[in-house]
Amino acid sequence: MKKFLGVLAALVCSLSMAVPAQAQLLNWGIKGGVNMSKIDWTGGVDGNKDNSTGFFIGPMAEATIPLIGLGLDGALLYSQRGDGDWKQQGLEIPVNLKYTIGLGSMLGIYIAAGPDFFFNFKDIKAESGFKKKDAQVALNLGAGVKLVHHLQVGVNYQIPLGDSFDLGALKDAGAKTKTWQVSLAYIF
Repeated sequence: MKKFLGVLAALVCSLSMAVPAQAQLLNWGIKGGVNMSKIDWTGGVDGNKDNSTGFFIGPMAEATIPLIGLGLDGALLYSQRGDGDWKQQGLEIPVNLKYTIGLGSMLGIYIAAGPDFFFNFKDIKAESGFKKKDAQVALNLGAGVKLVHHLQVGVNYQIPLGDSFDLGALKDAGAKTKTWQVSLAYIF
């Protein structure tokens, strides 16, 4: 029994030394990038269907379980998407479950999925009388690369779970803002 406990203690000590000293459970950083949005109109409404660009920037946090690669990542972003009368500006809060596969000490790839909450700041009615919704929820699907422990480059697609605009009397019509995001994050 003493041998078993001695071997177990040695194994625990060696595993604790295998985890890098700089591995932390919670990391902070800054994230920014480009939004590429398109409004998908339904129900016979013929609105602007052109792609438009915007940007997003803000602080982020990432919590990862060492050795497993599973974690959460969230951000508080100022986000701008759409164009002209259909421009949306507001606070975006993505919360993603992230799985990272390490490809050595300097490189890793990740996949992520989770909800995205958007709160609109700009309340301007479009010429057509439609109004932007104050809050929206979407589903994020993304992937990316982690480089040299501090940089993350990612691509994300937001699938809206509801309409982005209140179309008034047009009950059967809808308008959803679908967005591709390309991001760069620096983790401190």
